[in-house]
Amino acid sequence: MTDVVQSVDRALSILEVISDYSEGLGVTEISEKVGLHKSTVYRLLSTLNHKGYVVQDDKTNRYMITLKLFELGNKKVEDMNILTTSRPYTKQLMKEVNEVVHLVVREDNEIVYIDKVEADNTIRMASTIGRRSPLYCTSVGKVILAQLSEDEVEEVWSRSKIEKLTKYTITDLGTMKKELEIVKEKGYAIDNEENEVGVRCIGAPVFNMHGEVEGAISISGPTIRVTEDKVKVFAKEVVKYANLISKELGYIG
Repeated sequence: MTDVVQSVDRALSILEVISDYSEGLGVTEISEKVGLHKSTVYRLLSTLNHKGYVVQDDKTNRYMITLKLFELGNKKVEDMNILTTSRPYTKQLMKEVNEVVHLVVREDNEIVYIDKVEADNTIRMASTIGRRSPLYCTSVGKVILAQLSEDEVEEVWSRSKIEKLTKYTITDLGTMKKELEIVKEKGYAIDNEENEVGVRCIGAPVFNMHGEVEGAISISGPTIRVTEDKVKVFAKEVVKYANLISKELGYIG
């Protein structure tokens, strides 16, 4: 069982709540949302304020999150060669298909979006950099899972919260294993409205010089534009550019 430090857990819960409100929240509001006494919330806010993670508005007394967490996270992102290496290719891929292109990396049982190249379309994707999604129901997640051993896949599955997000979501491990075999054979994966109704994504893995999966890229769009007829064409493009990025990272497989 994971050891949880109560004060740290509470402080992080407060940060997560405040981050959803651009105009900030008062102590009473925060107290109600996290289920803690106001005095406890005030003490934790004072510490977070001292460390620069929140700031209090002098006029409204509301607490707002600062960019401190972004700065810390950005230090890690800046060290990822995949980010700078992939940008010219993801931009070009977007121009080829005129749909949004994402770059993700794996963190435990999730993928994290670390870059997004938006297309000039009327209907746009609501994804944001920093967003997290499960591995099992995304095209980028499945191409990463397809490179793992069967034991590793089972471990990820056992530690994930498997939910039926849409009627198309695969929630059976046996079915997922068969899906991953197809993904590995083809070199790309399709999220056919498995994570969000009305959205189709095609993803391909990016490898580093050691032959390990460094991340993945995907083409995403509404099903009215990313039709089933376009899947093969888009798959060819996303695999092509994923391979180019991998080559830049030193992959020779």
